[in-house]
Amino acid sequence: MMDRALYYLALARKAGFAELGEEPVGAAARAGHARLIVVASDASDHTWRRAKSFVAGTQQQLIRWPYSKDETGMAIGRTSLAVAAITDAGIAKSLVEALGDNRYQAVMAVLEEKAAQLKLRQKEAKAHQRNKRQGKHKPSK
Repeated sequence: MMDRALYYLALARKAGFAELGEEPVGAAARAGHARLIVVASDASDHTWRRAKSFVAGTQQQLIRWPYSKDETGMAIGRTSLAVAAITDAGIAKSLVEALGDNRYQAVMAVLEEKAAQLKLRQKEAKAHQRNKRQGKHKPSK
C-alpha cells in the first residue's frame, strides 16, 4: 500500500499539477507556479541547494521529505525522482498534512493561506459567471 503523501504526489501528476525533475521544477518556480517543492531524502546536497535557490525570496515552500528517490519515483511511475513541484495549493496542503510531521507547521500555515485564497477566487469566478448569465437582480421598489 502506498503512503498517503506519495499518493498525493501521484494524484498531482495525474491531474497535471506536478512538475517532475530539476529543470521543470526550476522553470515552474521561476514562473511562480510552484506552491510546494519536495526533495527526496537521499538527493544530493547540490540538488538541495539548487531547490533552495529556486524558492529564495518567494512564498513557494520547500521541504525535504522522508522518502528516497526510488520511493518517490515508484509512486509516479519512474525509476527514481529527486525533486518535484506541486503547482496546486490544495494538493500541496494535503500532501504536507499526510506527512503528519510537526517540522512542517510553518509550511502548512502558508499552504493553508494559499488554499483559502484559491478557494475564494474560485467562488468569486463562479459568482461572476452566474452574474454574466443571469444578470444581477436589483430589488424592486
